[in-house]
Amino acid sequence: MHMHIRAPGVPFLGALTLALASSLALPAGAQAAPADATESNAVFSRVVVNSGNSIVLGLTTKKTVTITWTVTDPEGVAASWAYLWHGPNIDDADGALPRGFPQGTCIVSSTDPTTSDCKVSFTIDAARDMDDSDLAGNWNVLTSAQDKTDDWTDVDAARVVRIARASRLTVNAAPEPVKKGRTITVTGKLTRANWDTNSYTAYRGRSVDLQFRKKGSNTYTTLETIVSGTGGALKTTTKAKQDGYYRFVFDGSGTTGSSKATGDFVDVR
Repeated sequence: MHMHIRAPGVPFLGALTLALASSLALPAGAQAAPADATESNAVFSRVVVNSGNSIVLGLTTKKTVTITWTVTDPEGVAASWAYLWHGPNIDDADGALPRGFPQGTCIVSSTDPTTSDCKVSFTIDAARDMDDSDLAGNWNVLTSAQDKTDDWTDVDAARVVRIARASRLTVNAAPEPVKKGRTITVTGKLTRANWDTNSYTAYRGRSVDLQFRKKGSNTYTTLETIVSGTGGALKTTTKAKQDGYYRFVFDGSGTTGSSKATGDFVDVR
C-alpha cells in the first residue's frame, strides 16, 4: 500500500480521493472539497481511536475500529470525517484507513448548535489492508469537517494509535515428570505476523519472561528474563521445586503486540 495522499493547497478529502480513485470510491453524499475551498473555523477535540487501545492484527484478523471526536464550528457542522494515516509525514504517507472514507455520524449538541459529537466505525481486514510489515507502528489521525456554508477544515489531530503485528509464543518444559531438585529445561519460540509473506516468522533479540504458577494457584511469578535467539528460539533452565505450570510472556514492542504461551504443567515427584 503506497500512495501520495496530500497535494499542496488541496483539502485532505479531495487529495485522498484523487490518490485512491482507481481502487476506492467515496460513499454517496461524500464530496471532495474543491481546490479553492474556503477554510472554515472548525475546531476538533476529544479525538479517541479504538477506545485508546492498540490495534493488534494477525494475518487474517478483521477488527472493527471506532473513531470518536467532537467538532465545533461557528457556522454549525454539516459533515465530518476522520481518517488514520501512516508514514513519516502526511505528504509522504504510505497508508490510509478506512477504505471508502465513510462520513462520520454526527449528533448536534442539545445545548450548543455549533458543536457536534461524531463517530465512524470501520473494519480493518489484515489480509486486505496490511500488505507491508512496515505499516506496523504509530498511525496518525486526521479530522476533516464541512460547515453549513460549505467551508472546509482539515486538521492533523495530534493523536496516534498503534497498529501492531500479532505475536505468538510456544513453551515446553521437560522432563515431565521430574524429581524434586533436578533441572528442568524450558524451551519455546517467539514469532510474529509477517504481512509481507503472510506467515508467522521469527522475532529474535526480544526480552521474554519465564513465569511459574504453582499447582492450585491462579498467580504467575516471573522467574527470569531471557532474550529470543536465532529463529526466535527461547531456552533456559530452572530447578524443580513443586508441581506447577511454566510459560513464556512477551510484553510487546512498538510494532508488535504482546503474547502469552499456555502454561505447560510439570509433575514434580
